[in-house]
Formats: sequence, structure tokens, C-alpha cells
Amino acid sequence: MALKNILVHVTASEQSQHRVNAALELAMRHDAHLTGLGVEPTIDLPTYAAPEIPENILADIRAQHVARAAKAHENFDSAARRSGWFDRSDWITERGAPIDIIALHARYADLTIVGQTPPPNTPNGEMTLAHDLVLQAGRPVLVIPYFGVNGTIGENIVVAWNAGREAARAVGDAMPLLESAKTVNVLSIQAEGTGDVPGADITHHLARHGIRATAKQSVANKIDIGDVLLNHIADTGADLLVMGAYGHSRMREIVLGGVTRHVLEHAAVPVLLSH
Repeated sequence: MALKNILVHVTASEQSQHRVNAALELAMRHDAHLTGLGVEPTIDLPTYAAPEIPENILADIRAQHVARAAKAHENFDSAARRSGWFDRSDWITERGAPIDIIALHARYADLTIVGQTPPPNTPNGEMTLAHDLVLQAGRPVLVIPYFGVNGTIGENIVVAWNAGREAARAVGDAMPLLESAKTVNVLSIQAEGTGDVPGADITHHLARHGIRATAKQSVANKIDIGDVLLNHIADTGADLLVMGAYGHSRMREIVLGGVTRHVLEHAAVPVLLSH
């Protein structure tokens, strides 16, 4: 699969520009069409509360949503023009629940780009989308760090490998990026039942696609697996992490903590997720 149709969620925030820039860089590198998506959220009120709120206040809130969507559109078009990719880009604005709108449009894209969960107590922080989107979209999701990206995405890639269904799906979805990478490391952490050398089978598979990948192993000894992954990325200077999302049920991840949630909240590099 080639990356020929990329979708990016755009808002009026400064953080949104980071992912628009990243999306444009990927689109130009892969000769892909880029679609910017803005969402005007609906005002969902409990039935008992709706009559108590004056219509002028509701109208003002709606006007703010429309203005923010218009600003997002303006920012996207400006970035596309500056990059010279305006003729290969288009814009969509829809009104509704953001997660539902983005998930729907993601199903018609090769890759959907969203922002990272904002740090706690961040002023004007955007809503969290990546956690739910990766479960609902049915397509790969690329999460751009809150503070942006330095340099090119996908030259030095780490693949988190546990021989599970989600990890296999992520590798398949990431093939266009893996094929153009300079370095690919397949990292297995406490892998069991995956052969004598963890990651060896998947590196053989990648080799048949012309991808020279190196299998590496690590042990989470009194440290969270998510931290082992993030430490490895920092140590190797990787610029992209490819991983399967939510190998356990979402409820178990919420209650017990999970690798997916930890990485989404703390990664300093883009993360490509598949479920």
C-alpha cells in the first residue's frame, strides 16, 4: 500500500500547525493528496439543562465554533500555499462530534494525522482524540507530539514487536514508511514464544520487501514497558515509533495502565498506531 491519501485533523490552535506541517511534509515526500478536516462541535446538553440556557449564549458558542473552524481552514490553506502543495490539497468542514466525524473520514484515507494528548493543565489544550480514534477508525493513525516535530518523519524507525495481531497490523500499515526509511529497528521486550531470536521472523518478512531491519531485544526489569520503548527511542535517535494499539481491552488498559496509553501521553516523536 502506498500513501496516496492523507487526512489531517486541523484546529485553530498553535499545536495544530505542527501536525499540518508534518502532514504536508509526508504528502510531498510520498506524492500524496492531503485533506484538511475541521470540525464544528455540536453543543450537547442534558435535556433538563437545555431550557435553562439562554439562546443568545448558545448562539454565541456556535459562532465561536464557526469562527474557529474558519480560522483552521485559513491556517491550513496558508500552509499548503507556502509549501507549494495547495493544488494537491483540499478542505472539509463538518459539524458534529469530533471523534465520530474524524473516524468516518479516516476510513477513506491511507493515514490520519492527529495531535498528541495535551500535557496536564495545559492552557487552551485540545481535546484528547488519539485514544478513541485508533479504536474507531479502522485505519492507521499517526500521532504528532504536542510540541511538534524536528526534521523528517520516518528516516529512523523503531517497530515495537510482540508478535501480536495489532503489531502485525501496524507493520503492514507502516510499509510505505518502512520502505523509505534509512534505519529500521524491531524491538521486542520480554517476548515469549516468538522464536529463538525475538523479532527475527518479522525482520525476515521485512527483508523480502527490501527493508533491512535489525532485531533487538530488551527486558523490562522493574520498569514499565512503555518507558523501555521511549528510552530506546531516545537512545537511538529514532524519529518514528510504529506499534500496535490496545492489545488488551480498553477497560483493562484504563484500570491497570497500559503501554499504548503511556506512549501516547509521553512520546516525544510521532507514533503510528494500528488496532
